[in-house]
Amino acid sequence: MQRIRLQNASWKGLTLIAAVLAAGCATNSNPLGSGIDVTASDPSHLTQSGFLSDYGRLAPVPWDKGVQCWRRPDLDIKRYNKVLIARMSVSLKPAQQTTIDPTDLKTLTDYFHASMVKALKPQMKVVEKPGPGVLGLRIALTNLVPTSVTRSVTGTLIPYGFVLEAGSGLATGRPAGSTPYLGETSIEMQLVDSVKGTILAECRDTQIGRKYAAEMDAGATGAAQTWASGYVNSFQSWAYAKNAFDKWSALTAERLAALRGTGG
Repeated sequence: MQRIRLQNASWKGLTLIAAVLAAGCATNSNPLGSGIDVTASDPSHLTQSGFLSDYGRLAPVPWDKGVQCWRRPDLDIKRYNKVLIARMSVSLKPAQQTTIDPTDLKTLTDYFHASMVKALKPQMKVVEKPGPGVLGLRIALTNLVPTSVTRSVTGTLIPYGFVLEAGSGLATGRPAGSTPYLGETSIEMQLVDSVKGTILAECRDTQIGRKYAAEMDAGATGAAQTWASGYVNSFQSWAYAKNAFDKWSALTAERLAALRGTGG
């Protein structure tokens, strides 16, 4: 009986993943896509850790839903052609019940650093010391929460559990496709002049994992890839955090390129 329940509950997810893998092979692309669409911004979970200088002046931006930013009116990013990524700080969500291995935290910050370097390198040289023309990038990861893999597995084993889970996000005020046990991570970021220490811009965002996510604007294949990627990532403790890091890295590079006049 237990085997039958497992088969019934998992059939939809496994069938979808198999279809996506087949489509990926046919197009010679990553079958699960980039992964950056399996998290969603949640403005109701934005943090105020004290890392930024003035949270009251942050405001929603037109270029990404959920992100809040501020920048100096006289900011001229074109003055900077190099970037220094400072050592990142990490804080767990208050009342976090899960024990976190310190090695995991180092692995995550190393991953984010590498992701940011990869995204920025095409337009700006990444350096290790401050100096003229060097933009300082300061990052604090706040309210870090891993996915509860045990709860994710349990939800999958329940017959028709995916139907209830898929709608639980909107029902609880979370992003569509998310569930209460999925990973969550917030970012507070500063851009500073590396020599003077002048704060040039500040931003914050919170990303929530989505187990049942579909990016409909990407077409049928893209939506299926996002869905499959979200489903697979729900069984890994830190997969959603890495998805969020890649999304923030790409967005940072995109915005700097736009401000420097080298991108759209």
